[in-house]
Amino acid sequence: MPATTITPWSVDMLDRIAAQSNAALPVITAADIVAIVPGHDLWDMWPIAYRDGRTAIVDGRSWWFFLATPQFDDPEDRHDAARIRLTSAGADGWRDHGDVFADGFTPGSREWSGSAVLDDDGETLMMYLTAAGRRGEPRSFEQRLFETRGRFVDGRIVDWSAPIESIAADGALYRQADQREAVDGRIKGFRDPGYFQDPADGTEYLLFAGSAGWVDAVDDGVIGVAARAIGNANWSLRPPLVHAIGVNSELERPHIVLHEDLYYLFWSTQAKRFAAGVDAPTGLYGMVADAVSGPWRPLNGSGLVAANPSAEPFQAYCWWVTGELEVISFVDYADLGRADATVSASLRRTKFGGTVAPSFRLALNGDTAAIVSAP
Repeated sequence: MPATTITPWSVDMLDRIAAQSNAALPVITAADIVAIVPGHDLWDMWPIAYRDGRTAIVDGRSWWFFLATPQFDDPEDRHDAARIRLTSAGADGWRDHGDVFADGFTPGSREWSGSAVLDDDGETLMMYLTAAGRRGEPRSFEQRLFETRGRFVDGRIVDWSAPIESIAADGALYRQADQREAVDGRIKGFRDPGYFQDPADGTEYLLFAGSAGWVDAVDDGVIGVAARAIGNANWSLRPPLVHAIGVNSELERPHIVLHEDLYYLFWSTQAKRFAAGVDAPTGLYGMVADAVSGPWRPLNGSGLVAANPSAEPFQAYCWWVTGELEVISFVDYADLGRADATVSASLRRTKFGGTVAPSFRLALNGDTAAIVSAP
């Protein structure tokens, strides 16, 4: 392990979930499932936000990127064709604004999750994204982090710069995510770049879902980080903020929210990504620290912030906490109960939501996080 102390997410922490009684979310009903783009599935999302974390409100609307595809017979096929799509939400509900990038513009065969930062001029927008696979090559699970700058005008983004690779895995701190095929349904990670700028000194950070480079293990998930000082164009890798070695293989969509001078680190993971014998739900998890460098303390003692209810353990996924503490996610497999969705593509198609889930708010108080009423 690197000499720098990395906060572990341990089984002892997760054992405290059993004592939590207020983390379960309400069951999603049929009335909650409203398509944003008819005939399309939408999932992992992130907002256009300013550098200080505030959600950008433009023309009275918040603006969101989703991963999107046309509806396939098997919704699991969506990962092999994902494109980033722009939407917005306002008093009249959601609107679709179409694909973000032209065909063939990004360097991957698919576009996976990231984050977006709007400058104070209200126009210059930086997109951080994951390029999955390589354009023109057979499908693989290689993951690379890229960034591109555009102009956000009149409800669309134009004049994108040529994508450049932000930072690459070094094989030491972070395993290279270059698999051709998944192994036992799992893939190594180097994806989901999440931007954060620390107001304490102006340092910029890219968080990402990674796999530890210093162990050979199935359960090797880490929350990785790269950093750069003000005025520096180049990112540099730093040791992970959190590791879950021996506990969990995927700490996905990591992002930081600054609230009352504390740094709140959030991520999502699925029950099936925990190591054998670890009983923890699919949900939103988090830690808190006095500085980005840590050490990090698990929220609510366990790290669990919000979870799918036991009656519908697969109903939602990919929770994103905004600077205003609103939490958004997508409807995964709803009204499935505890049935096994892996047995049938037709069952998956029937039960997959593929749209935004009901949102809620968090109350953060020191080392605790609580679900409060919907906004």
